[in-house]
Amino acid sequence: ALLSPSCGDIAVEEAADLALRQISAHQKEGYVLRLSRIFSVREHPQEISGSVYYLILDVEDTECHVLSRKLWKDCEARPAHLTVYGQCKATIYINQAKNIAHLNNYKCTLQPVPRRYIWTVCPDCPVYDNPTDPKYLEAAAQSLAKFNEESEQTHYFSVLSVTRASMQWVVGPAYFVEFLIQETSCSKNEKITDVSKCQPLSPELAKIGFCKGSVLNSRAENRQFVTISCEIYGLQ
Repeated sequence: ALLSPSCGDIAVEEAADLALRQISAHQKEGYVLRLSRIFSVREHPQEISGSVYYLILDVEDTECHVLSRKLWKDCEARPAHLTVYGQCKATIYINQAKNIAHLNNYKCTLQPVPRRYIWTVCPDCPVYDNPTDPKYLEAAAQSLAKFNEESEQTHYFSVLSVTRASMQWVVGPAYFVEFLIQETSCSKNEKITDVSKCQPLSPELAKIGFCKGSVLNSRAENRQFVTISCEIYGLQ
């Protein structure tokens, strides 16, 4: 028989935590999801031991890329106007006595906060745009050039893909990008002018990284301000 335990039950909260951890661990793309609330739960106790939990979880994405392999509780929530939110339906078998937690299946449906809501709450806030737009690829390349120049890595890195992008008008257009980078075969001992010409190292050798960068074009001062911060994840 199916039971309907309380959503605040410790065993249910643990099941939701383990389900979200395993969902993120399965992903190769996107961001770590954090639990907003447990929407509903049914429990099916098994004949011998353990229980299968049928969960519907309200979730939001975080600042952590899934390749960071960070736990969702260690990841910062995004500002409300930049949050992608949704629901995950998950079925997980848990046997505490044998220390087993097996995610049988899951399906997550996500969507960004509607633009009209953002414009109502914060008319000047940047909103997500198409990350494959050339202007964002250019912003990623410009901010990565700063990382390549300043980092102590032994090889140059190139842009793998832009994962999030937005624009805001400040004293000129400002582009904000989040993107994955990959290690190339070009050594930092060489002077490379165009990193895009460097061949990526083979997947079993290449480090992967995740960066957040911005490029602000100040028309008043006729100059660019570039910021970059990257995490390198080692071999995947």
